[in-house]
Amino acid sequence: LKGCFTPSCAFQMDMTPESYLDLFPLDAIVYLTPDSENVLEDIDPDKVYVLGGLVDESIHKQLTLRRAQEQSLQTARLPIREYMVKAPNSRNYHSETLAINQVFDILSTYYETRSWPAALRAGVSSGKGYMLPERVEQ
Repeated sequence: LKGCFTPSCAFQMDMTPESYLDLFPLDAIVYLTPDSENVLEDIDPDKVYVLGGLVDESIHKQLTLRRAQEQSLQTARLPIREYMVKAPNSRNYHSETLAINQVFDILSTYYETRSWPAALRAGVSSGKGYMLPERVEQ
């Protein structure tokens, strides 16, 4: 699955049963995983970003990171910790694991605005336990 993030292409996507490993050079692939130590600072148009390695209701810590490492792929995580703060909540719940559509919304908003705060506001729901700092005081 390869997407176009420019507004002019209206999110056109091409789908194929082939693996991304067969379609793209390994050094062009960045596997997005919340367990990566590498922070995604910018979107490189020459890179291919793999979103959502799992389709599962449960969270398997480190699984997507291990999969990427087994495939010798670069990894990155969204800069949630760098731009957001943990919101106080009764369950003390905070998660950086997002659904594929949330990651897509974040990436497409970032690509259009070049603003991580705007992108994270668009894609990280309050149920994840994070908020932008200016909202903490409200």
